[in-house]
Amino acid sequence: MQLIWLRSDLRVEDNTALSAACALGPTLALWLASPGQWLAHDDAPCKVDFWLRNLQTLRQSLERLNIPLLIRHVDTWRQAPQAVLEVCREHRIEAVHWNEEYGVNEQQRDAATQDLLEQAGILTHGHLDQLLLRPGSVLTRSGHYFQVFGQFRRACLEHLHLSLPSLAPPVKRQAPLRIASDPLPQGFTGFPSPPRSVREHWPAGENEAHRRLTRFIDETVEDYLQLRDLPARTGTSQLSPYLAAGVISPRQCLHAALSGNQGELDSGSVGVQTWINELLWREFYKHILVGYPQVSRHRAFRAPTEALPWRDAPEDLEAWKTGRTGFPIVDAAMRQLLHTGWMHNRLRMVVAMFLSKNLLIDWRLGERHFMRHLIDGDLAANNGGWQWSASTGTDAVPYFRLFNPVSQSRRFDPQGQFIRHWLPELQGLDDKTIHEPGAGGDLFSASYVQPIVDLGSSRERVLAAFQGLKD
Repeated sequence: MQLIWLRSDLRVEDNTALSAACALGPTLALWLASPGQWLAHDDAPCKVDFWLRNLQTLRQSLERLNIPLLIRHVDTWRQAPQAVLEVCREHRIEAVHWNEEYGVNEQQRDAATQDLLEQAGILTHGHLDQLLLRPGSVLTRSGHYFQVFGQFRRACLEHLHLSLPSLAPPVKRQAPLRIASDPLPQGFTGFPSPPRSVREHWPAGENEAHRRLTRFIDETVEDYLQLRDLPARTGTSQLSPYLAAGVISPRQCLHAALSGNQGELDSGSVGVQTWINELLWREFYKHILVGYPQVSRHRAFRAPTEALPWRDAPEDLEAWKTGRTGFPIVDAAMRQLLHTGWMHNRLRMVVAMFLSKNLLIDWRLGERHFMRHLIDGDLAANNGGWQWSASTGTDAVPYFRLFNPVSQSRRFDPQGQFIRHWLPELQGLDDKTIHEPGAGGDLFSASYVQPIVDLGSSRERVLAAFQGLKD
């Protein structure tokens, strides 16, 4: 009997470990609930709810294949090895398969599980699944992990030109087993159910993920380069929650993109090339987790920036969290996050720079707030994005480059459509004033908060802070 230990790979199609296990014989599936670990990782309630909803559809898919789904409960991953071993003993498992995950805690969990199982005479098999290319297979000439995305991207494309990762063989229906699936948990303490609007915006299941992928490739990807920066438009794939939970694989995304571009990786449609770059950014940050594990431990990638004089400003931090900074594009973005569990990527950069640079508040506080609310929360991507914006990370934006939120608003939401949607108190303002309502003294903006910081002086403050690192 084989066991597939499911984690962030909640799908049947193109699931490397599941396919490998089923090819070897009768297979059981296992999922561990670990709410204490989720709390320690700041996983958002809407993200946990998304996992549970996807588990429901996954169980139905597995049952059609006669694969029972077992559910076990542990508090943290320290208890995971023993829980897996007990399942193996109960069902006489010969080998356990899982898809590799990245990050210090994930790798320690898997190493401990492998040691315990092998001591008990049970085989273990880790499979490459979350990524197109295994960490350690894309290195500099000196044998180190890349620190600059452009160089990493070129190396990845060279690998992919030589050999595209293939999809896993489809899983065949197996003979019924006399083992019943376990009931799914209905919820966990500390993880309240999200609003119905969040669930409606993010339906569960592989079919929904593939519907979004197909629609994006057919209708949007050709104009992706232009549309992806416009928050009022549906110009992105909105697949990030499905990728984070493993409801769809990066291989499936890459193959779909190539099929819409005559098989070309780095020529043809500019929109497809740009979207493939985004897949490779996701790849890059996961490789960084493995090559530079300090980023999993809440440390800056660039060690000297640990000395930055971050401000202790709880009122400013709270205003940022709740969308009350007095800068409409920032406030609209933060309200989008609170109401949908998601934020447009351009705006993630805008609000991250505003917090870490204009407010000079430690990027780690913003990173944590995002993780506690994002339905697509992913350690690698979230940490990488925050450190890029704060100029503390790998391939980071130069410290002297700050996104002016007013300029960004005028450029990417010129008619104020996005702002009006999330800030109804500003709906009466014209297209010019809405980006900076405090500047015109408009009566319609009387109910809107005044800016909590001066952009000019705050720019000088953060530049001085970074320049002080050199002294």
